[in-house]
Order: sequence, then structure tokens, then C-alpha cells
Amino acid sequence: MIRLGSTTAILGAAWLAFAPFHAVAGDAPEACAPVPAACPDSLPQRARCWSGQAASGAYYWLAVPEDWNGVLVVHAHGGPRTATPKAEDPVEDLERFSMTVREGYAWAGSTYRRGGYGVRMAAEDTEQLRQIVWDFMGRPRRTLLHGQSWGGNVAAKAAELYARGAEGKVVWDGVALTSGLLAGGTRGYTFRADLRAVYQFYCNNHPKPDEAPYPLWSGLPADSRLTRAQLAERVQQCTGVGLPEARRTAAQKARLADILNVVGIGEDQLVSHLAWATFLFRDLVQQRLDGLNPFDNSDTVYAGSHDDAALNAGVQRFLADPEGLARLAYDADLSGLIVAPTVTIHGIDDPTVFVSHSAAYRQTVEAAGRGDLLVQTFTRESEHSRLSRPQYVAVFDALLSWIDTGERPTPVQIAARCDAAAPAYGEPCLFDTDFQPRWP
Repeated sequence: MIRLGSTTAILGAAWLAFAPFHAVAGDAPEACAPVPAACPDSLPQRARCWSGQAASGAYYWLAVPEDWNGVLVVHAHGGPRTATPKAEDPVEDLERFSMTVREGYAWAGSTYRRGGYGVRMAAEDTEQLRQIVWDFMGRPRRTLLHGQSWGGNVAAKAAELYARGAEGKVVWDGVALTSGLLAGGTRGYTFRADLRAVYQFYCNNHPKPDEAPYPLWSGLPADSRLTRAQLAERVQQCTGVGLPEARRTAAQKARLADILNVVGIGEDQLVSHLAWATFLFRDLVQQRLDGLNPFDNSDTVYAGSHDDAALNAGVQRFLADPEGLARLAYDADLSGLIVAPTVTIHGIDDPTVFVSHSAAYRQTVEAAGRGDLLVQTFTRESEHSRLSRPQYVAVFDALLSWIDTGERPTPVQIAARCDAAAPAYGEPCLFDTDFQPRWP
């Protein structure tokens, strides 16, 4: 961990003493000024916390440790969360990534202004949060942008759209993307559209035969009251998922095997991915794309079932609307035109956002001629929402060192930083420094 010298430490202590009573004037409206809040127990003792609501409506939290190192981490959360945001929502991610505060970083994260899809919206809200914090505390020594899961797409977009301020200076000194959905919108959700089609071919209960038909790519009718629990019941009826192996029928086992083999997901993830392809797709297509279809399986050849010919002949086909595809690309695809050092970490067996997303992002960044600004790392974990904590410490530590020294780290060096941090956290370092993912 890199600490600052005594001068910065004194300045940091002075800011902590006066910040609750004085907010620096700036771009953010007065209503956005943070107010003191009780820190969650997971943070170090004597850390200070504030919360507030941006002019856009997004709720946010800010946490600063007593021994602040002068570096701010602005966090973009995963999801997208379809529920209406609540004031306490950022605390979950603050606790999940509390190791940043423990290591001396200030942390800020917001809910975004609304639930549901919208990468540019969330990127704008993340940029507005940075402005709010800078107006409140002054510009820190360094400002890092962090995105987790779908927030990786958000942060990567924010790093492109808001790379420089009005005066032309770089805003984000560095970017950390963890378990990120980095293939972008037009490539990142294709397999879930395939899942809807394949699942319906075998199960024919989403929608059921006695329900009004609708295009599978639209997710669900706008007026449907189907719940996730009811969706899980349908999956169980068709495939036996959720039942002990001994209670599953031969037909259920066969259908489940075909679905999983063709789509390439695990049994434990079937309901969750199908839920994304239901409720998220409804929001994405009907609320954000005005009913236009961005998904296409018209030429897809499905393979891996016990009868591929029957599957390909009978599966529901759909053709993307060019405008719908273009609008999704505009909102969520990435250009790769990064300007700041960027470090990523991804679980090799991530069941939610596949590790191949990292390969897609590398292709995008290298095609833009910015490959020298990207370092990617991989860990032998089958987790998504939270990897082993010392690995995050190593990523942020290496990123900050890269910014400060100009020396680009290697995956081996990042793994060594993890080994140094591991004893303090009691969790393992599982980096695989030789692994290279492929896309698709």
C-alpha cells in the first residue's frame, strides 16, 4: 500500500476537521452538499461518512478514513437494479469494497438517478458524483474510477465520455474495472436472448401456451405481474432445477441438459440469467428502446443438444431492428479510446459476466491504439460480486503506483502485491498470471 508523506497527511486531517461545516463552492447545486452520516461497522474506526442526493435524484455516500491517503475512488455499482433507488442503497457496495477505505482511500458511490437500464445515464451520474465530491473536498491528489459488473460497462463509458474536464485536463487519473461487463451492450446480452429462445423451445412455459404470446426479445409484457419466484417455479416444473436430483424426472433432466449445453451456463445460474432476460429485457427494450429489438438470432446455429437439427428448425427466430441495435450501441458499446491507466480483474469461472468480456475489451482497446494503457489480470475464482479482498487491494495499489511512477505493472507484479496484502485479510491470492481469455 502506498501512503503519502506528512504534508498530505496533515492536509487530509485538516480537511476532515472542517469538511462537515464548509463545502467548497463549485458546479454542484447547494442541495447536493453531503451531510454527515453514520458509517457502517465494516469501515475502520474513526472513518467519516456523508450522504446526500444529487440534483439528478441519485443518492450517494462518501466515506473517508482517518489516515486518508489523498486518493478518491469513485465507484460505479453493478446491476442494473430495476427497483426504485433508496438512500441507503450505496452502503451495500461501500461495505463490499470497504477494503479501499481500510487501505486509506476515500470512497464515493451513488445509486444512479433511477433503476433500470441506461449506461450513459449511469455514467453521467457517476461523473456528477465526482463533481459533487470535488466541490465538497477540493480536488484530491488522485481520483480513481472503479466499476464492478455492469458498473464496469458504466465506468468504462464514463472514462471515455468524461475523460477530461472543461479546461482539457484529465479527470480520472486511473480506472479499475472488476468483473466488468466490458463487451458492451450489443454483445454483452446476446447469450441471454439465445437463452430465452432455447428455453422456450424446450419448456414452452415462458410464456405458457394459455398466455398471450409476445416476442421473446421483449422480455415480458409491460402489464405482466410475473415475479421472479413464479419464474423460478416455471423453470423447476420444466427442468427440475431446485429439486433434489432423485426427484427429477428423466424428461426434466434431458431438457435441463440440452438448455445448459447449448447456452453454456451452469445449473445454478439458469434462473438468474433467465430473470435478466425477462425483467431487464422488458426495461431495456420497452422503456429505453421504445420497443425496438436489438437482438438477433436469425442466423445463429445452435449446437450441443441431443438433436441440434430439431432445435434449429423449431427455435423462435428474431431479427434485430437496425435502429434498436444502433441505439443500444450508442448507449452501451465502448470505443476503447481510453486516456488513463486501466487495470482489470476478472474471475476465470465467473458465472454471471463471463471472463471472455475481458478479451472483448482488450480487442476494443487495442483496435483504438490504446493497448499500452491496459493491464488485465485473472483469478481462479468462480465468483462474481466479490472476489478475494487482497486481490482488489493489489489492483488498486498497482494502479496507483503506475500513475505515480509511470511504470506499467505486469500481472506477476500485481500478484506479488496481493501476496503482500493477503496476511492482513486472511483470504487467498488466486491470480493466474498465464491465463488469456478469448472472445467469443
